[in-house]
Amino acid sequence: MDFPSASGQDDIRKEALVALTAKLVQQGHPVNYAQHMATASIFQADLELRNAQFSRLLAWLKEYHGELYPEAVEIVESVRQEFERRITGQF
Repeated sequence: MDFPSASGQDDIRKEALVALTAKLVQQGHPVNYAQHMATASIFQADLELRNAQFSRLLAWLKEYHGELYPEAVEIVESVRQEFERRITGQF
């Protein structure tokens, strides 16, 4: 499933990547290394944000739609297992 990305978000991510890379270069890191560091840092921050959003959504489901919560947890677990199979090459 693909979700269309808002062009504004792409612009913000590019600006963040350029700014963070420049800051890391300014701190003395080689450009190539700084680009990888910046990319990893932005990816990690994005991942942490998505995890927080997801956790909040599950908490909301549990509180206000308890009847759906167990099924949602099952779906989350099946997605986790599928992801692990994909990254380990166990299709």
